[in-house]
Amino acid sequence: MGTYEGYAEAQAAVERLAQSDFPLKSVSIIGSDLKTVEQVTGKRSYGRAALAGALSGLWLGLFFGLLLVLLSPTTTSALFLGAAALIGAGFGLFFNIAAYSINRRRRDFTSVMQVIATSYSVIVEPEHANRARNILESPEER
Repeated sequence: MGTYEGYAEAQAAVERLAQSDFPLKSVSIIGSDLKTVEQVTGKRSYGRAALAGALSGLWLGLFFGLLLVLLSPTTTSALFLGAAALIGAGFGLFFNIAAYSINRRRRDFTSVMQVIATSYSVIVEPEHANRARNILESPEER
């Protein structure tokens, strides 16, 4: 039905179809000319690896501590939860530092990767094409 430069424009076209009670199961948004964009967010170090490992281990320790408290009501002390969190933080710290030590010089930075498209096409099934074209080409009602 149409090709758009940005995903937001394609999404707006689908929203317009949705507002017109169009059967949305027949609509697809297809991204073309995909490319990977990796945004570097910082430098890795032993300190950052240790902190990230300790925090993720802390959450995992709290989760397992709460799970054990729920399954065994006789160990409902805050001391037990604190111990589980500290043990989890210790294991997370150790394993993350070990992983960083092994991979050190190969990748000394952190990043966020995403896949984006150059253009986005909104397509509909052939039996609904004319109705979709009429909805999208008509002036917007405000």
